[in-house]
Amino acid sequence: MIRQILIALVINYLRLVYWTNPLVKGSDDPREAHGKYNPFIITFWHGRHIMGPFLRPRGERIMAMFSRSPDAELNACIGAKLGLETVRGSGGRDDAKHNMEKGGARALLILKKALRDCITTAMIADVAHSKVKVREAGRGIILLAKLSGRPIIPYIYAFSREKILEKTWDKTAIPLPFGRSVFLMGDAFYVPQDADHALLEKRRLELTRIMNGLTEQAYACLKKGDKGR
Repeated sequence: MIRQILIALVINYLRLVYWTNPLVKGSDDPREAHGKYNPFIITFWHGRHIMGPFLRPRGERIMAMFSRSPDAELNACIGAKLGLETVRGSGGRDDAKHNMEKGGARALLILKKALRDCITTAMIADVAHSKVKVREAGRGIILLAKLSGRPIIPYIYAFSREKILEKTWDKTAIPLPFGRSVFLMGDAFYVPQDADHALLEKRRLELTRIMNGLTEQAYACLKKGDKGR
């Protein structure tokens, strides 16, 4: 009962944030990506994805991957309540390596099947793991693009008023009501299905640069009130 009350409170708070943070002029429209690329792979940065479900166009199916860590349990429940289909992946930062690999591999196969069935998927780009830096794309998202042949579309949804949780590993940003927001999408990002290890690493670094560039651009837009792309 307490858990259900907490989920309801969080969802209502996120709805308040959504309705009181209008998009600045020039923000992108996620319907364009769905119309042009379905099915595709949506990706966010960790700690900047909490408002992602509100970008789902009405009637569109999106299957999102969440880890099996306790921290992600609440996020998965909230995502499901807001219309996402969910799949649970690796166990998170403190899991044994083989359990992470097993859980992650299973989730990748489920997401690959969803893409084959024309369901758009969502997967966080950076990995909650000590060997990968925050704001640095991991191998998982690159591998999913290779296996499926579908493009990655980077999503950046930023808010002018945020509370940064400094003690979290990813510097989680909690958006606050009564500000402004901006949504930017990157261009379609493909990974060849015959890509070798070297090319996979090259594409991983390229995705990192693209998403960090979009993040900087988004916050610059909020400062001047326009996108200026």
